[in-house]
Amino acid sequence: MTDATAEAPAADAPRVGTIWRVMVERMTASWTTAPQFHLVREVNASRLVAWRERAVKQPGVRVTYTDLLVKLVAAAIARHPGVNASWRDGAIVRHAEINIGLAVATDDGLVVPVIHRADTLGLTELVAQREALVGRAQAGRLRPADIQGGSFTISNLGMYGVDGFTAIVNPPQAAILAVGRIADRVIAVNGQPAVQPTMMLTLSCDHRALDGARAAQFLGALADLLEEPLALLV
Repeated sequence: MTDATAEAPAADAPRVGTIWRVMVERMTASWTTAPQFHLVREVNASRLVAWRERAVKQPGVRVTYTDLLVKLVAAAIARHPGVNASWRDGAIVRHAEINIGLAVATDDGLVVPVIHRADTLGLTELVAQREALVGRAQAGRLRPADIQGGSFTISNLGMYGVDGFTAIVNPPQAAILAVGRIADRVIAVNGQPAVQPTMMLTLSCDHRALDGARAAQFLGALADLLEEPLALLV
């Protein structure tokens, strides 16, 4: 006897493929096994906006805010290497290379291609690598090396109009940065209200590999670089 109340899958229901299943398994494992905490910071993005406006004037270079974020995140990690870590077999493992993963949505599910040794790349090299990786991801042609070795992840949903969100740590990494859109907001400037472009950053961390103080120091360093990118030249 069949249960008349049981729901049958809709005829047009999307097929759950391998990539989607892997994403589900990894995120479920992360959420249920890693004690995660979250830090939130609003930053003034006016200098970041100006930097990108100058960068896009270079012929043949299509610079996105994600490219600039990768550059600045890599610099902040170099100053706070404790973020560049994993919890593995009951111990904290620090990674020798700064390999930044980028969360990319595809028709088959979420994938995280990796920009290896991001701290050693110039902006033009970084843009070229990001374009190639994202292109292969969206075409379903990522190579094994493209998704291996990540030590930190950036998830940027600003282009979808999202103000802020909380991302799930990408195991076995210690942290992931969620980035919201740049929007005009009223903030205090020299003690007076002013309208400035700001963005919301949310850092999700695995407390086994990274404590709140070290995570806050990293997020503070990143905020300083975002608000004054020329500090990279110092």
